Order: sequence, then C-alpha cells, then structure tokens
Amino acid sequence: MLMEFDKAALMVIDVQEKLIPAIDHGERLSARIQWLISACQALGTPILFTEQYPRGLGHTQGALTVLVDQPEVVEKMHFSVVAADCLPAHWQHYPQVIVCGMETHVCVLQTVMDLLKAGKEVFVVADAVGSRTEENRQLGLARMRDAGARIVSREMVVFELLHRAGTEQFRTISKQFLVGEQP
Repeated sequence: MLMEFDKAALMVIDVQEKLIPAIDHGERLSARIQWLISACQALGTPILFTEQYPRGLGHTQGALTVLVDQPEVVEKMHFSVVAADCLPAHWQHYPQVIVCGMETHVCVLQTVMDLLKAGKEVFVVADAVGSRTEENRQLGLARMRDAGARIVSREMVVFELLHRAGTEQFRTISKQFLVGEQP
C-alpha cells in the first residue's frame, strides 16, 4: 500500500535537545528530520511532535518546531505515544502514520507497535530515525518490519504523497527538496 496524501500524517517522536548529542550521528539525523518536516509542511501533511519527559530531556529541538506554522506538541511519560494516551482526538482520523524520531528501539518501536495494534498503517522513515547505537537502530527497524510496519526513506514519503509529476506542487517540491545535496 502506498502512502496517500489525504490519509497520512507525520509523527516526530522525541527529537529533544538533551537527547540529540547522545544519538549516533545526532546532528545528521536532526538535519534529515528537518528536511522531512519541511517537505511534509510544504505538502500540507499534518505533523505532531512528541516529547518524552521534557523536564529531564528538554523540549523538541527548536530548529524542528519553527518549520511548522502552528506546531502541535504532546508530552508523555510512557515510551509509546499511544500508551501515554496523549494523541489528539483528530489523529484518529488518519489511517496512515509516517514516523520518524528517536530512539528507534525504544519510543519509536513501542509507538509503532501500538499504532499497528490500533489498526493503523505505519511507515517508518529509516533515514530519519536514530538510536544511541547503530545496532539498536537496526534491531528496532527489523522488529518493526517483522511486525508489519513499512520501512521507507524520506524520498519515498515525498514521492508517494505527491503521487504524480507535472503538477505545480511537484515542481515546487522537486526544486526545494529533490534537487541537489540532501542531508
């Protein structure tokens, strides 16, 4: 199944100031997530930010939230956003959830598993998730794939949401995000 523009929303999990330095290639991951958020914002895709225990880990990196006109942020103590029961009610209307963030083997994994259990179609953006070690990132991705999540890339997200070339939206997106060097 492909991602569909009118059915999908982006969830950015726990990309928090105090956690980024501990993540393997954290700054590169942050740049990739910024790229994905910017592209989704340009496409009009709904975006939700989550924060795991912000009192201890800080808030979502400011470079991410400034990319969204009115950022929607939820705080949680559970590792899973679903288990924390903090998803805004309107998120129930999106049958497809695109997921990026940190840590792949903890909060991303547990959220994805619960989203799948809730009947959502979940797309994990492999080049926009990270953990403190590459081994844990790979293990998290493998487990999510085995559970039924679709593992995708940032470009797959953009091209599937666009669905076709030749439109004004395609021309704008391709100039901004698909031509030249990517993080």
